[in-house]
Amino acid sequence: MKIAFLLHDLQLSGGVGVVVRHARELATRHGHDVTLVLTREQEQEPWEFDGLAHLHVEGLSEARGQRFDVAIATWWETTFSLFELEATRYASFVQSLEDRFYPPNVPERTLAALTQSLPVAYVTEARWIADTLAELQPESQCLYVRNGIDKQVFAPPAELEVRLDGPLRIVVEGNPQVWFKGVPAALGAVARMREPRHLTLVAGAGTAPAAHGRTPDAVVGPLSQQQMARLYADSDVVLKLSRVEGMYGPPLEGFHMGATCVTTPVTGHEEYVEHGWNGLVVDWDDEAGTARALDLLARDRRLLHFLRTNALATARAWPSWEQAGTFMAGALAAIERAPAPPSGGARQLMADACVQLEHDRKLAKEHVELRRAARLARLLRRIPGVRLLLRARHHRVGRALLRPLRPLARRLLR
Repeated sequence: MKIAFLLHDLQLSGGVGVVVRHARELATRHGHDVTLVLTREQEQEPWEFDGLAHLHVEGLSEARGQRFDVAIATWWETTFSLFELEATRYASFVQSLEDRFYPPNVPERTLAALTQSLPVAYVTEARWIADTLAELQPESQCLYVRNGIDKQVFAPPAELEVRLDGPLRIVVEGNPQVWFKGVPAALGAVARMREPRHLTLVAGAGTAPAAHGRTPDAVVGPLSQQQMARLYADSDVVLKLSRVEGMYGPPLEGFHMGATCVTTPVTGHEEYVEHGWNGLVVDWDDEAGTARALDLLARDRRLLHFLRTNALATARAWPSWEQAGTFMAGALAAIERAPAPPSGGARQLMADACVQLEHDRKLAKEHVELRRAARLARLLRRIPGVRLLLRARHHRVGRALLRPLRPLARRLLR
């Protein structure tokens, strides 16, 4: 089977890593011809994902000259290019309902939701997404394929070390600048703890904001999977207070290395987290309550070991990437065999949506600039000298005197 996965780029992210690993398994273990199609010009060198050497990586212009058995969008914006490829079947690999990544009243939110109504087959990694898509698109094929875990990198230990003393070792993973990752809330909860603790933040930029006047004990990143595995093995708890997830990987990776987790009830946590059995689920926007849960684990080492032991048992039952790749191969074979949904107008629809998105982005930018200019004008009017100048512009002599200042005023407004 000739397969195309459409990606924006090959930079480090969990979602891109999942796509690359599925592509690698399909190519190396199932004999498929797999191409990663990059839908925009690349400004940075790709992250060194394992398995890229086994895959074709091409730009959209090169891929347009080929025909694929299945072409798969992997992010809502890549659907704009999906129907530009010649393919027998079209599909969308949905790792989250991506309109939730945007606040209300922004153009991206509406168009991301639109892509959930395309005449394509859907493959997803989480049961909640599969159930939602089944309600939104009851006539469309929707297949559930769990993400795998690299059992060689995240190799579960034969025995779990009992940790009776020392500070509670906590790891927080995520970009502090991305609002839905909840990193500032996680840092704030740790800062409220009363028991001894050691906090490591894994952030791609390698920097972190202070929370309640305190910064993490260590800030690292970006890290390879091997480095992450060693960090999880040295940690007791993965703290994850995300607001939006599909099926998040860090707590599950931590489970494999003998760490438990403290998490919000974010979508996807129900795939493997069970409160009081292998982790603790805390409420939204409750830094004090989260701090109490962490303090409990720091004091009650019996409970900590109980949760860590059950987390490790959960991890041992989770599928490897080899198993997940087999399920993905089966899903794509089922998509190829199924009747193709009518998609005659889909290409024009997505082309129009792409134009509309650029138009809406331009309008939104202009709106921001106008608001900034109005705010600056209000501030300037409060200055006594400026008020005199503004009154002077209504007189012929005043306009002549103010004419040399117009270029400066335009620059200030910009």
